[in-house]
Amino acid sequence: MKDNIILRIVAKLLIPLVILFALYVQFHGDYSPGGGFQAGVIFSSALILYRLIFGLQAGNEVIPRPILKLLASLGVLLYAGTGVVTMLMGGEFLDYSVLADTPIHGQHTGIILVELGVGFTVSATMLLIFDAFAGRPLATQNTTTGKRDD
Repeated sequence: MKDNIILRIVAKLLIPLVILFALYVQFHGDYSPGGGFQAGVIFSSALILYRLIFGLQAGNEVIPRPILKLLASLGVLLYAGTGVVTMLMGGEFLDYSVLADTPIHGQHTGIILVELGVGFTVSATMLLIFDAFAGRPLATQNTTTGKRDD
């Protein structure tokens, strides 16, 4: 697909809009339906489209696999770390009301941190799964035996 100029131009126009929508879903998730999981899937779909159109090598130059592994781990750490911080501040695990001066502000802060952690983890994991499947060599069929060479 690297040779198809129309796909490349359309992808260059669509990918920023998809990423912008993912950010909207991420940061508007505590006020309306949506949040970290949905935003992570939307964000990773934009980067998967990039990998499909421009190739895995170009996609790995944008966000290398070690960075994806770090982001997946960082997301889990952010989620769990928010819960541990609430416990250290005298609340229960993920009791966001202790995170700020007023319980309402604490709830907003906690939700944003947890959803951001979920978004990082989901997006990075989806991209790692895609890279694992897309980077596998295709199985070929042996013409002499008629069986697949895996």
